[in-house]
Amino acid sequence: MKAIEELVEHLEMLPHPEGGFYKEVYRSKQTISKNALENNFSGDRSYCTSIYFLLTSDNFSGFHRIKQDEIWNFYKGSPLLVHVIDKDGIYTCHEVGMDIENKSFPQLVVPGGSWFASSVKNKDDYSFVGCTVAPGFDFEDFELANRADLTAEYPQHKEIITQLTRS
Repeated sequence: MKAIEELVEHLEMLPHPEGGFYKEVYRSKQTISKNALENNFSGDRSYCTSIYFLLTSDNFSGFHRIKQDEIWNFYKGSPLLVHVIDKDGIYTCHEVGMDIENKSFPQLVVPGGSWFASSVKNKDDYSFVGCTVAPGFDFEDFELANRADLTAEYPQHKEIITQLTRS
């Protein structure tokens, strides 16, 4: 699709390890000291970071988790389905988009420590969103799910885990 190519090229987006494309657009200059953060952080973190994120219907963002809350904002294209397995093992599929009359919401917060994945709702389409993380994102805080391990932990969600993991 021409719109996808234009967004990726114009915004200088790169392939994301979980699927799709991304471009970091903001990283605060100020940092939070490791000593002021919970023990599970390996070092200092920026106050906040944000990225553009683009996903196409022929791809998916695989289940992963980060330590921080992540705020998703819808910009353009198809609604995005964000699949979340929270710390209690409860699965919820959220629709991020502008079809408010049909239970879409333009913003979503995924709580830190939750496993989550995303997929484009409409066939032959794309979703263009923004993601903001505070304290700021660092790949040290990123964990991509292993299908067998996640299924063993949440066997009741085997079908969606199988669909949205690569290994």
